[in-house]
Amino acid sequence: MGRSQSLPRGGDPRFGPDADDTGCPVLHVDMDAFFASVEVRRRPELRGRPVVVGGLGPRGVVSSASYEARRYGVRSAMPMMRARALCPQAVFLPPDFTAYSAASRAVMRVFRDVTPLVEPLSLDEAFLDVAGARRLFGAPAVIARLIRERVATEQRLTCSVGVAPSKFVAKLGSTRAKPDGLLVVPAARVLDFLHPLPVGALWGVGERSAETLRRLGLSTVGDLARAPYGMLRHALGDAAARHLHELAWGRDPRRVSPEQVDKSIGAEVTFDADVADPQEIRRTLLGLAEKVGARLRRSGQVGRTVALKVRMADFRTVSRSRTLGVPTDVGREMFDTAWALYTALDPGEPIRLVGVRAEGLSAAGDTPRQLALGAPERGWREAEAAADAAAARFGRSVIGPASLLRVPDQRLEENQSRP
Repeated sequence: MGRSQSLPRGGDPRFGPDADDTGCPVLHVDMDAFFASVEVRRRPELRGRPVVVGGLGPRGVVSSASYEARRYGVRSAMPMMRARALCPQAVFLPPDFTAYSAASRAVMRVFRDVTPLVEPLSLDEAFLDVAGARRLFGAPAVIARLIRERVATEQRLTCSVGVAPSKFVAKLGSTRAKPDGLLVVPAARVLDFLHPLPVGALWGVGERSAETLRRLGLSTVGDLARAPYGMLRHALGDAAARHLHELAWGRDPRRVSPEQVDKSIGAEVTFDADVADPQEIRRTLLGLAEKVGARLRRSGQVGRTVALKVRMADFRTVSRSRTLGVPTDVGREMFDTAWALYTALDPGEPIRLVGVRAEGLSAAGDTPRQLALGAPERGWREAEAAADAAAARFGRSVIGPASLLRVPDQRLEENQSRP
């Protein structure tokens, strides 16, 4: 969905929780202020207070803000310094992805208790196809209420749910239902729901394209739907024009796909101050590669290509990649490649961000590993697997290979992209 504009909280009874859900098999469930809510769950004394989660350094970015903080204008992706200025009385916390991942797995289990057709989009949201669950649990809106009740009772978290004929409209519905709400968009009233919305509500419309459309006099989804297709194609290009025209008429044929496979897995760090010291950059790359390797092993995947991302002090961003002879899930092997890419790049100036990414993913079980000539039968992979087991028991913060020095206190971001 476009990020330039938000949707108003629903108040129209045609699209409320009790609206007609006939022909609406798709649910979009979105956790409310997920990271912040998990923090409040384990620290009840924070309930009712503004809570902001994100990088705490001078270049940190807000990952999540409680609704108490949002009343002061704090939003996700906002620079943390801006959030501090808007709401200095907030509680500011660093992200704990281990806790958020555990909470996400518990919530997804609730979804899968209802239907196997669950398509996670991220840690805190998923599409569900409940057409086959009606006989056991009832109509889609009834199932949505059941899910909300179970998440609240079992996980002490709240979620918002959109119920609609298609994925696109269901996602818009959950956005409009926030926080802690349920909204049904009847199949017969999809256009009544869509056409008054701002064009920024359409998937693929960002600030730049929204401004282009507004210059053409197209401020709502209805304006875009009724616009001559040739005008849209001239302004946006054929692919974007076709995509937006279909959405504006409520046409989204995509099915809920539970077999969604990650295209890449990566991690990156934005330094609190620009860094030129090669040893500090080397230590950081090693930490990132180890993190990517651990995530690959948890997901049962290996990557054939290692990509390096470097952002200079002036915000220029350079990417380099190298395809390996044999796919890997070993952090040390990815580090060796990433470091070789970095030394070949030789930026010769301070950098503000560095990242490592594994691409060309495939299932580990389908990819036999080859032992390099002269290499020991047991090595880095076994050491890292042992570290995984220890981390599962004691926490990753106290675990690390002997060669891994602790990464400095910087904002660490995890990235996982989908097709």
